[in-house]
Order: sequence, then structure tokens, then C-alpha cells
Amino acid sequence: MAFLVTDVITRDSDLWRDMLAMPKVELHRHLEGSIRLETLCDVGKAYNIELPSYDPEELRPHVQMVEGDDSNLIVFLEKFGILRRFFADPEIIRRIVREAVEDAAADNIRYMELRFTPNALAKIKGYPMTEVIEWVSATAAEAAHKNRIKVNLIVSMNRHEGSNVAETTLQAALDSEYSGNIVGLDLAGKEPGFPSRPFSPLFREAKKQGLGITIHAGEWVGPENIREAIEALRADRIGHGVRIVEDSMTAKIARERNVYFEICPTSNVQTGVVGLLHHHPLIDMRFLDLPITINTDDPTICQCTLTDEYALAMSVLGMSRYDMQLATVNAAKAAFLPDDEKQTLINSLKREMGTSKYRGLGA
Repeated sequence: MAFLVTDVITRDSDLWRDMLAMPKVELHRHLEGSIRLETLCDVGKAYNIELPSYDPEELRPHVQMVEGDDSNLIVFLEKFGILRRFFADPEIIRRIVREAVEDAAADNIRYMELRFTPNALAKIKGYPMTEVIEWVSATAAEAAHKNRIKVNLIVSMNRHEGSNVAETTLQAALDSEYSGNIVGLDLAGKEPGFPSRPFSPLFREAKKQGLGITIHAGEWVGPENIREAIEALRADRIGHGVRIVEDSMTAKIARERNVYFEICPTSNVQTGVVGLLHHHPLIDMRFLDLPITINTDDPTICQCTLTDEYALAMSVLGMSRYDMQLATVNAAKAAFLPDDEKQTLINSLKREMGTSKYRGLGA
């Protein structure tokens, strides 16, 4: 049965309210998995997009993990079937971006790196990728300014779509007049059968152009994929990476190279990567002294917020408030920001959390 946040978290509890009040940083959130349920219904009606229902509650089981769903990747990915139909108009894309930023700000997120897949947004109507990137970038900047949150973007590509699409995506990002708020490149998609090594020249070029590198790895394939991402693609961060606990040498390499991990607890359970939440490797990774950050992945599908993820880590995994503060500062340290902006963010977070004197939180 699918795990739901509301199975273990009460959203008016003291713990949840405390985590809501904490300033947070999100590094791993997909735009394509961040669409409000009400927006799906509104847009579906307005643009004549055929849906199973235009009532939010009746549509919910078709786009979100719900009670009765099996926790596995097939069921999880099926939820994207309807979501992918919605990127059919520039105004729809702009609305989805704007609301994703608003939702992050409402969750007390101070800095977010929102990742999106230009090819997925462009291919429904055959839009040029450069135009799609500009719609997302300009809207994110406007919404961030209005909502007093800092938002940068990560351009994502799928390994199973091949190197040609990947090359086109990177070039479109570099060519965009809004490339200033594009700070990273991500390799996502199907891990089994699609190694990351063939993409290494592309990611080396991206790093040469000043982009940070984050790679989905160690989710559906073992720690060998994490090692390949670090050594061949020179990853700064690993998306998920929970299977690193299976290999101490890879963990050692990750520590030595200061690679950060973007952990998404609810998603990991709902996709079946982790069988039970209280068995999640997050706590083991913390004990291994691997720098972890906590994230939502796809908040629409997962029915979660970053506040929920923090509260889950404390209530189910037994992590402390200090651990959550450390995860927040880790996320700021791992952010794809210039050093001066990064330090400003870290200092601001520590002051607000009242942790300026905590030596364990580092610089």
C-alpha cells in the first residue's frame, strides 16, 4: 500500500508548525511534478484537455499517490501520464512555474533550485527549447521577486532519450538570454540499462561553462552508478543516492570529494526504492558523515511539502531539530551559487535559526 505523509504526520501538530516556521532550502524539486490539483482542473476545462474528471477529488487518484496504490515505480510513473499533457501552451507553463514558486515561498523555503526538462515541455506542441527555457526562466524570476524567495533553475535531461536530445538541451540552455538563473545540469530518467558515462563529455562542457552538476543515481541501480556519476561526470551532487550505503568505498569517495546528496524520503518509499519509511537509509547516511539535504522530488504526486519531509525525518527516523538545521545549512552549502551569495544565504539561515554559534554547522 502506498505510504502517505498524512498517515504519520498531523499538519497542525507542534512539530509540524515548528518545521514550517524553520527557513528551508530545496535543491531537488521537479517542475513537472509540482502542479496544483486545482490548476489541473482549471486548465483542463479552459483548454479542453481531456481528463478523467474535472473535480479535484475525483482527479486525485489519477495524478497523486493515494491510499490503495502499490508503492512501486510503475504506479508512480503512471501519475505523470496526465501531467505531461498540460504543457501545451506558454500561458499554462507560466502559470505552473508561478504557482510552484508561490507554493515554495508559502512553505518558508528561502532558496530553491527548481529543475525542469525542456524537452518534456517543448515536445507536445513542438516548441523550440530556447523559447520554453525563456518562458520558465522569466516567470520564475518574476514570481521569485514577488514572493521574496530566491529561485534558480536546473535544466534536466533524460538518459534514456539519448545524447542528441541532451546536446540540444544543453545548447538551448546556454543560448538562452535568461541563462543567468540557470545554474545547473541534471541527468535523470531510467537508470537500469542507461549508464551515465556516455554523457560525460557533455557534462564536462557544462561544468566548463560554469554550471553545477547533479545526477540522479543510486536510486534504481546500485552504488556503482553513484561512483560513475562522481568519477565520469564529476557530479557535485547526487539526486537520491540512497543505495550508497551498500558500498563503503563509494561512500569514502563521496566524502573525500565533498559530494552532497539530495534525499527525497516520501518519494523513495512511494516508488518502492525503500520498503518502509523507518528503514530509510537517510539516518545511515548521516552516521556515515555524508552531507545530506532533504527535498520533495515531486510534491504533487507525493502529496508532500518540504515541511512534511522535515517533520517525517524527525518523527519517524528519530532525527533531531539540530539534524534538520544541519540539513538546511548543507543545502545552502551545496547550492549552485557564487561563493559570496552562498555565504550570505548560510549566514542568513543560521541567524534566523538561532544557530550562529553552532560550530557543528560549519562556516
